[in-house]
Amino acid sequence: MKLSQFKFRLPEEQIALNPPLHRDECKLMVLHRKSQKIDMFRTDENGEPLKDKEGNPVFLDFRNVLDYFDEGDTFVFNDTKVFPARLYGTKEKTDAKIEVFLLRELNEEMRLWDVLVEPARKIRIGNKLFFDDSGTMVAEVIDNTTSRGRTLRFLYDCPHDEFKRELYALGEAPLPHYIVDRRPATEEDMDDFQCLFAKEEGAVTAPASGLHFSREMLKRMEIKGINFAYITLHCALGNFHDIEVEDLTKHKMDSEQMFVSKECCDLVNSTKAEGRHVCVVGTSVAKATETAMGTDKLLKEYEGWTNKFIFPPYEFGIADTMIANFYHPYSTLLMETAAFGGYDLVMKGYDLAVKNGYKFGCYGDAMLILDD
Repeated sequence: MKLSQFKFRLPEEQIALNPPLHRDECKLMVLHRKSQKIDMFRTDENGEPLKDKEGNPVFLDFRNVLDYFDEGDTFVFNDTKVFPARLYGTKEKTDAKIEVFLLRELNEEMRLWDVLVEPARKIRIGNKLFFDDSGTMVAEVIDNTTSRGRTLRFLYDCPHDEFKRELYALGEAPLPHYIVDRRPATEEDMDDFQCLFAKEEGAVTAPASGLHFSREMLKRMEIKGINFAYITLHCALGNFHDIEVEDLTKHKMDSEQMFVSKECCDLVNSTKAEGRHVCVVGTSVAKATETAMGTDKLLKEYEGWTNKFIFPPYEFGIADTMIANFYHPYSTLLMETAAFGGYDLVMKGYDLAVKNGYKFGCYGDAMLILDD
């Protein structure tokens, strides 16, 4: 497919800059792959749309997801944990303000980190950056990795746990630039931008579809007899990079570290064998399960990296249902969603979402894709 096929007009006011008041209160759109039907509104027992006091139809909300699942179905979540990756420092001598975005720790003993810096043209090998007023958290640039990438060595002599604690205390939630360019990150964002089941630290952006699950909703799923399976894929920034080629087969994704346990495989594979639904929560989970799928269409244990880029046409082998957010034009996340739901149906859903005021982005509304 071509990049230009994923263009649509997204009004500025429909980019979600803040989370909903409660995690599970966003709007929900339901796409039915086989019947090509799209549900947006609640209905009564006769299938007639419910109306509010003003006579307007009532939208489905995320809690309605459970209406489509039964005992024995399995949801697969990404339990990666976001860390406060965005820091602001000052350059030695010039006091220029520099954004430092932590990507991953390269060497625990030497305090080496792979980072992105902005503005990159001001940061060269040998420069020192200061991150607090006391001057105790200092980093030296020791290498260039990409145009904006640098390797930093933090000059902080203390036990590693204390260093990480002090470093993270200086950071903020790594919200995407389409949010922080419009409003500053807050302390609350560190909780809001974290899934309740987050466990394995390593993500620099949240697996956004998992953000919709509240404690109450998870409890309701448990009571209903729905199974929970977990993979770990440390979400990186590659999904936010601009695609610079029209032919999508020529686009290369950044690699992301991922893990799939035997316990997860056993649960997912037994659910499939029983003819129950396997629902992947988010594009990161869909990517991970497809990466770890064997030739027999069963999930296999996996520990390593994936740079899998999924776009239409693509036949998924593990999951039959998927939860996604509404993503930006030209986004690789939109492309993966369209591969799962079918290009025409998903783009029709996006057109309806724009016309009906749905919110887009990591704090935005949700889509459920069913195989019926």
